[in-house]
Amino acid sequence: MHDPVVERVADLETLVPVKVVSGPDIELMVDPDQLEQMLINLTRNAAEAAMEAAAQDKAQADANGSNGLPEVTLSWKLTDKDVILTVEDNGAGLLNSSNLFTPFYTTKPGGNGVGLVLSRQIAEAHHGTIALSNRSGARGCLAQVVLSRSSKS
Repeated sequence: MHDPVVERVADLETLVPVKVVSGPDIELMVDPDQLEQMLINLTRNAAEAAMEAAAQDKAQADANGSNGLPEVTLSWKLTDKDVILTVEDNGAGLLNSSNLFTPFYTTKPGGNGVGLVLSRQIAEAHHGTIALSNRSGARGCLAQVVLSRSSKS
């Protein structure tokens, strides 16, 4: 993984600033265009969720002392065998995860329900996995993509 791919994805997101927490340099045997598309999809979902939550609780943010600003973070880390890519947001989190990867299912106005499905297909095509969950200890969602360090596309 190179910083330029992640930095480019962060720069492409226009709804909210995306914080990049750099991990160690690594090169993966992946299709860089597909990897970038997957990260774009996950980052856009995170940005939209964070924006929606920020708009809904702007008044409460002042009352409870939080900054109320939408936040999205992209990061990665290594294990002995894998690279774990993470996209985190401070949106409302997942209310119902049963339909996350159902084609054409969406809760977003104007959404088409293919972003997460495509992202999962890209991860699986690279012998990886993708999982979404609510963040532990904080509001929002955590998307984790696990790719083998020896994966081949």
